Amino acid sequence: MDFIEMRSDTLTLPTDEMREAMRRAEVGDDVYGEDPTVRRLEELAAVKVGKEAAMFVPSGTMGNLVAVMTHCRRGDEILLESECHIYYYEVGGLSAVAGVVPRLVPGTDGVLDPTDVEAAIREENIHYAPAACLAIENTHNRGGGTVTPIRTMAALRRVADEHGLGVHLDGARIFNASLALGVEASEIAKHADSVMFCLSKGLSAPVGSILAGSADFIKAARKNRKMVGGGMRQAGVLAAAGVVAMEKMVDRLVDDHANARSLAAGLAQIPGIAIDLSTVQTNIVMFDVSALGMSASQFASELAQEGVRVTTRPPYGIRAVLNRHVDSDGVRRALAAVNDVCSRRGR
Repeated sequence: MDFIEMRSDTLTLPTDEMREAMRRAEVGDDVYGEDPTVRRLEELAAVKVGKEAAMFVPSGTMGNLVAVMTHCRRGDEILLESECHIYYYEVGGLSAVAGVVPRLVPGTDGVLDPTDVEAAIREENIHYAPAACLAIENTHNRGGGTVTPIRTMAALRRVADEHGLGVHLDGARIFNASLALGVEASEIAKHADSVMFCLSKGLSAPVGSILAGSADFIKAARKNRKMVGGGMRQAGVLAAAGVVAMEKMVDRLVDDHANARSLAAGLAQIPGIAIDLSTVQTNIVMFDVSALGMSASQFASELAQEGVRVTTRPPYGIRAVLNRHVDSDGVRRALAAVNDVCSRRGR
């Protein structure tokens, strides 16, 4: 069956140009700093997000982990939005590996309120883990691809500065955020000391993410990357695809946003589907199927039988992620499939 794949934008395939760039890549040993293609990618990435330096890592999870290890000492506390990716989906690495204690602050659709963050920062006390870092996720995965506005980023930065905290930005989809806000990615990243972003999501590279920050921060982060097994050798073969991703694939993300809005608008018209259209700000669409009297897993299974793949947010939530392999016709077919599943349940 030819599936409409909306489980994640991580499932995007590399373009023909990426494959050719990988084949032709000039390489060296990156642990020794001798891979010219990796260096080119890192220099390009640093400029894109307005930082002094950048480092290529195998995954976004490793990028976030290395950032936490670099900002914090073991036993330090990190403030996080309560539904954020670092806390929810990274296998507890911030505690199990970095030895850092999470302090969770509930947001609104993933967006932190600076007042709530300030209230969560405790005064110095011998009993408390000392707060060392604030992490912000923009866009926010479990929030539905929601975007933290620039003014909120700036206010969060001020709170962090007032309390001596470093700021890490989990910007896995920072270019989706920048296009939604109508600003350069550097305008978002300037409110953080470090930023991680993925090359392997909507940008379609097969592997890899970037961690960027000051030159001193990245120098320390390289040692932490090595510690957790992220030192790669002839990594230019992978970095070559990342260069193409940075140069050619950012602007087309607006198509994914448009298709997400089209999908969301169509879902809102189908009886049994509940959706908050205000959260559909980028390429992620979240909706609820509880009114159908079926679980998220049941719905996803039936939808897969119709040729559409999505992920679940139990007990009743469904997530669909638009990507370059799903065009307007794919959206139309997906809506028809959802309608068929809902119609059968309604009979």
